[in-house]
Amino acid sequence: MPRYTARMSPRVSVILLPFLATLASAQSRIQDVVYMKSGGAAFTMDIVKPAKPNRAVVIFMVSGGWVSDHSMLKSFAPGIEKAFTDAGFTVVDVVHGAQPRYKVPEIVDQVRTAVRFVHSHASEYGFDTNRVGVTGISSGGHLSLMIAGSADSPVNAVAAIAPPTDLANWGKPSFVFVDDAVLSTFIPAMGIDPKATKSDIEALAKQLSPITLVTAKFPPTLIIHGDDDKIVPLQQAQLMDQALGKAGVDHKLAIVKGGGHDEKTFIPGVMQALDWFRLKLLK
Repeated sequence: MPRYTARMSPRVSVILLPFLATLASAQSRIQDVVYMKSGGAAFTMDIVKPAKPNRAVVIFMVSGGWVSDHSMLKSFAPGIEKAFTDAGFTVVDVVHGAQPRYKVPEIVDQVRTAVRFVHSHASEYGFDTNRVGVTGISSGGHLSLMIAGSADSPVNAVAAIAPPTDLANWGKPSFVFVDDAVLSTFIPAMGIDPKATKSDIEALAKQLSPITLVTAKFPPTLIIHGDDDKIVPLQQAQLMDQALGKAGVDHKLAIVKGGGHDEKTFIPGVMQALDWFRLKLLK
């Protein structure tokens, strides 16, 4: 999740788009739909509708390293949109406030608001409120899981690719992820007070960990993770998988052999997410 993954590497864009280039293009796009206003800023989403909608909607968290901006809609999002719209899914690209201006707790609230907006405007855009999926890559996967675990979440299925899931047990028990030398750059993004005690930091890390939100009401969940991920440990996916299993949630962990925090995991991850939503939202 270092900053370079936030906007996706150029290599990911170059590989992903040709990979999906033969898929049918979207019939229409509604740009810059405002889902929230706060502090003088407007937060928007794009709605991409296929030629033959199946009334299911996949909400895509446009996020990497908890950074999000509209340029990402032109870099790596088009390939992902084509994968889903070709299968009849409407895609909603959610752009959230970027860290460090917005802290991760604020970002979580923003994307939860976005999903509630989609649900409440379902009839306007032709969505079936019983066919709502959410997905994302890296921090986008983290946000997807945070949404899915919300008490009032209207999500019916989730697919998270290479997501952080337990920020308080990062790679090993009782190791907060910002204690990692590389990931300490995220201290400002988390909104951690410089004077905060270790217990305060641990409490915040747990608050922002999807694993703490797992209950029997969690929606069907797919996690895709590479076994050679040097950024987000595979252990994060395994811990979440175990928690979902204990709660009796419909879930699956798909491990990509040799996959890192890169296109080797992301590309098959998108296609596996597509299959998951076909199975869980089109029944």
